[in-house]
Amino acid sequence: MKLRISYPLFFFSRKEKKQILAAVQEAEKNTSGEIRVHLEYHAREPIYGHAQKVFQRIGMTKTAERNGVLIFLATGNKKFAVLGDVGINEKVPEGFWNDVVQIMQEHFKQNKFAEGISEAVLRIGEKLKFYFPYQANDKNELSDGISY
Repeated sequence: MKLRISYPLFFFSRKEKKQILAAVQEAEKNTSGEIRVHLEYHAREPIYGHAQKVFQRIGMTKTAERNGVLIFLATGNKKFAVLGDVGINEKVPEGFWNDVVQIMQEHFKQNKFAEGISEAVLRIGEKLKFYFPYQANDKNELSDGISY
């Protein structure tokens, strides 16, 4: 079994980082929504509240349609959150992210973090396609890379 280092910058191998980046780029072919993955070592407050602050800090609210999605992972705490911006939350039903969270939980229990995030990202792209379809004039408003 491979020992996984909890420090965010080294949490994923180079190959796993490429896998996640490819998933984000593939998912964003379906939607004008912007998907980001952010890692920190430790969230000292409730995970969702901390993830909301990170959402603001890394510029997730700067999309024209307010349709950004953040997957936040605290590697040391082994906690995560999935957040959508106001433009998404105004359109989607309650519990919209439940299947995405379930995908991640199932993979994370098996220590398959990159696979869980990659599959969740692809699912997010599928789900957002209905509410925010890709447009011919769509531009990539936020970085696709993992932030720390």
